[in-house]
Amino acid sequence: MKKCVILLIIISLFYISISSFFSKKLAVPSDALRIRIIPNSNSNYDQLVKGKVKDKLEVTLYDLLRNASSSAEARKIIINNLDLVDKDVSKILSGENYGYKIKYGYNYFPMKRYKGIKYEEGYYESLLVTLGKGEGDNWWCVLFPPLCLIEAEENTEIEYKSMVKELLEKYLS
Repeated sequence: MKKCVILLIIISLFYISISSFFSKKLAVPSDALRIRIIPNSNSNYDQLVKGKVKDKLEVTLYDLLRNASSSAEARKIIINNLDLVDKDVSKILSGENYGYKIKYGYNYFPMKRYKGIKYEEGYYESLLVTLGKGEGDNWWCVLFPPLCLIEAEENTEIEYKSMVKELLEKYLS
């Protein structure tokens, strides 16, 4: 019985320390730059359009930001390339019955729970792309440090996990 109690205490302490480690290590840095894409609606079609915009912008922004070494540098790159972002979105939406808006600055983000971590709602420095009425479920991620842009690279899953670890160590330490 005594061994069971000690084992439960050790397991509990291990769980608490692991949970604490990941909640601190995977939090979005305060100087992070984000991207948020809000689709016209929640229809399957509009969500598909949102996905196409997301996929294209991930590749474009990865190419632009892959060598940025600070949020100040990344901010400058994004602002100087808003015309390229506009061109990408325009190309995907050609023929659609609705327009879009692109805004860089402090934009509202709703609370999000992802992989056990709660991301607080608030206004964050970000690139906001609103498609049509902007009434659908959004997608957002961190542009810098480039936590969501890693997928734009063509690597194996093992390399992907290694890159995530390296990025977290580089930008959060």
